[in-house]
Amino acid sequence: MNFIDAITLEVADTEAAERFYTTAFRLGPELRFRASQEPSTGFRGYTLSLTVSQPANADALIDAAVAAGATVIKPAAKSMWGYGGTVQAPDGAIWKIATSAKKNTAPATREIDAIVLLLGVADVAASKKFYVEHGLTVGKSFGRVYVEFEAGSSPVKLALYKRKALAKDAGVSPEGTGSHRIAICGAAPFTDPDGFAWETSALAAQS
Repeated sequence: MNFIDAITLEVADTEAAERFYTTAFRLGPELRFRASQEPSTGFRGYTLSLTVSQPANADALIDAAVAAGATVIKPAAKSMWGYGGTVQAPDGAIWKIATSAKKNTAPATREIDAIVLLLGVADVAASKKFYVEHGLTVGKSFGRVYVEFEAGSSPVKLALYKRKALAKDAGVSPEGTGSHRIAICGAAPFTDPDGFAWETSALAAQS
């Protein structure tokens, strides 16, 4: 089975990025940084999601992100699916912080239940087939709309969404050109049909 060991964000300033993510989300080894000046305009074709247990936790993480320098794209609000909002980090990455719960049941914390990388793809069925052939196991599938893969012991879960739908969910225009400014660290190197690059992770190299 393939896996995601970590996500590498390509940023202009690695020290600033590490400082932001440590301060805002308290993320550690599941997120890495690499200096890059590759041009990227508009939507980069992906979002990262932090799922939490209740609305108060989502608010706490969004507030911490804004205090650390993030920009609010969609203010946190209730929806048919729960509660959440999106922010853009100083490096340009878009983060959605959300919960399926609509009521608070405990004091607010910044505890994160899961990290999900959502790739905006041109053809969900084709990308699903590609990833299954590359060792991922489907966990949930909703036709040609959305696919979620089993995470196993991986710190990051992978999901596929139509590019336009993902951009709409994030609150941005789907148009974008240039580099995705992201690399996925897994068991083997390859590039998927939408140009997202996977690299051999340190964990795989040691096994």
